[in-house]
Amino acid sequence: MDDELHERVREVIASVPAGSVATYGDIASVSGAPSPRLVGRILGEDGQDLPWHRILRADGTPAPHLVDEQLQRLRAEGVMSDGQRVDLRKYRWQRDPADDAGSGALF
Repeated sequence: MDDELHERVREVIASVPAGSVATYGDIASVSGAPSPRLVGRILGEDGQDLPWHRILRADGTPAPHLVDEQLQRLRAEGVMSDGQRVDLRKYRWQRDPADDAGSGALF
């Protein structure tokens, strides 16, 4: 992975606002990362200063090893869960198309 892609993934994660969530796949799609797993790897290795808690698995659940802290942080921002699942229809981040300036991003 090159440094440019790494920074693009970090920038997209940083742009997810409080009170919203995105999936690893959403971040991969917007940033041009080849897979959601790469997004997870970047968060795991270099995501301590990012709003990592706003990034969820495709089914709306947190990373199993971080579930309690992640859901607590999300609740503090007004994102409620049903058990351990966040309703993506309600809380999923919708990227402002103006932010993309013709990049063709989906969110």
